[in-house]
Amino acid sequence: MKKILFFVGILASTITGVNAQKYNGLNPGLNNIYQLSDAQSRSISPENFTGEKGKGGMAITGNGQEAARDLGQGWKVSPSVTIKKHTTFTVAEITGPGAIQHIWMTPTGNWRYSILRFYWDDETTPSVEVPVGDFFCMGWGQYSPVQSLPVAVNPGSAFNCYWPMPFRKKCRITMENIDDEDMVLYYQVDYTLTSVPNDAAYFHAQFRRVNPATYKKPVILVDSIQGKGQYVGTYIAYGSNKNGWWGEGEIKFYIDGDTQFPTINGTGTEDYFCGSYDFDTRKIDKNGNETSAYTEFSGAYSGLPQVIKGDGHYNNAQRFGMYRWHITDPIRFEKNLKVTIQDLGWRHDGRYMPLQDDIASTVFWYQVGPHGPFPKFPSRDELEVN
Repeated sequence: MKKILFFVGILASTITGVNAQKYNGLNPGLNNIYQLSDAQSRSISPENFTGEKGKGGMAITGNGQEAARDLGQGWKVSPSVTIKKHTTFTVAEITGPGAIQHIWMTPTGNWRYSILRFYWDDETTPSVEVPVGDFFCMGWGQYSPVQSLPVAVNPGSAFNCYWPMPFRKKCRITMENIDDEDMVLYYQVDYTLTSVPNDAAYFHAQFRRVNPATYKKPVILVDSIQGKGQYVGTYIAYGSNKNGWWGEGEIKFYIDGDTQFPTINGTGTEDYFCGSYDFDTRKIDKNGNETSAYTEFSGAYSGLPQVIKGDGHYNNAQRFGMYRWHITDPIRFEKNLKVTIQDLGWRHDGRYMPLQDDIASTVFWYQVGPHGPFPKFPSRDELEVN
């Protein structure tokens, strides 16, 4: 009996200890939306540049002051900012601990020429460095709807990001306008101030572009990841430079020192992006003839939201935008990670044909510790979409 009471006591203590762990407000969802916490909700926008409590809507000057001239303070005086050409604007600067929970923005101008950068804690080099269009799966500079869990693009060109981004000391987000024209940015950064668990890793995103890809060489999506973490997503803006199907290439994940052969090897580009058979939908027309066409789709974890067809005149290239989020199946690594993809199509006689296409990639991952050095960011001429 004493032994039974002893074990019951241990069990009760364990349950009490579990219940005593207070919810910190991170990772909210329908399964825990009813739970209370001591987390504080804050938001930064042109109506409250610092996110301070009780300081929203106080502007008396701003981009909306002329429209609000009859109404005055508190009536949409500062809904946006103008970022001058060749300047960098600080979108948000926050003292932690806490986490970014949602970002909304709608930028004007050329989306490849507006560069987002995120810095965590005391970093002097960014953990995120991506053109704003590619960060939100709009690498070709044209609007298409996206309905996924971490990224949503809504009419007309409303960019939304739901990647959770914890930080312990500080967070700084900037937007650099490398264009020769000024741009206007409407934005809102919603965040929480709360305790961050010890095992929380930092959000990263890196952009690369090759145009054209090197003949018979795999395209490197990322090879600078160092440390412990998990890879969570890929977006590719793919421009086909030839006729025919372009997506036979395999994606490969080289984990923790893999050399010649990777640990994870995909079976084809459209397979990796959770499609099949060239993303084609085959139909029988009224004359009994079979037709096929690329089919756009957008889901929680994967999508082909952009299929841009040539117009037979100056805009004659075929372009595609694809995303794949590893939310339920993150690629975990202990020391380092390298990711490549092949640029591969077909020859006339049934042999594979190495291609030389335009491949702009953005990869997303979480990690602890200092990240490896990012490659030199492309120049404006190297970023241009034409």
